[in-house]
Amino acid sequence: MKRLAILGALALAPVLSGCGLHPLYAGGSSGPVAGALGQVEIAPIAGKNGWLMATALRDRLPSNGAPALYRIDIRLDDQISGLGVRTDDSVSRERRTLRARYQLVRIGDNSVLLDATAGSDAGIDVVRSEYATIAAENTALERLSQIVADQIVARVALYARNTPAVAAAQATTPAK
Repeated sequence: MKRLAILGALALAPVLSGCGLHPLYAGGSSGPVAGALGQVEIAPIAGKNGWLMATALRDRLPSNGAPALYRIDIRLDDQISGLGVRTDDSVSRERRTLRARYQLVRIGDNSVLLDATAGSDAGIDVVRSEYATIAAENTALERLSQIVADQIVARVALYARNTPAVAAAQATTPAK
């Protein structure tokens, strides 16, 4: 069985090498994509959901010591809507939706390089305890901030990889 698995993997190797997949973070922390991501600053975002989003993005976009060349401007739309209704007309289930419209801006000339949206939603059980429901809503917001931040960073990383000018700017900027 083990030999069969090895032979199957060897047979697929030529097929997979020609499929066009390329590593996004080639070169690791010194590669062009990681370098470009290290030069992104996050503009202030209002509110609790903005603080959570900015913190999640800072965790994923640590500065590499070089001056920021890019800025991410984000507008958030955070909504809670009731879904299920009990026989006494009270809500039994909620959906929390977090959407972000973001722009990657070149700081030097304020040109918008990327204009996109990201978002996710989470279901929340509404229980008899108001405290438990509020805690569940807050936990959902924290999770959604992490998910949306992952989507934003992935999209910016793809943009950095696919745009030679971004990689070239990162390569010519001296690190501190």
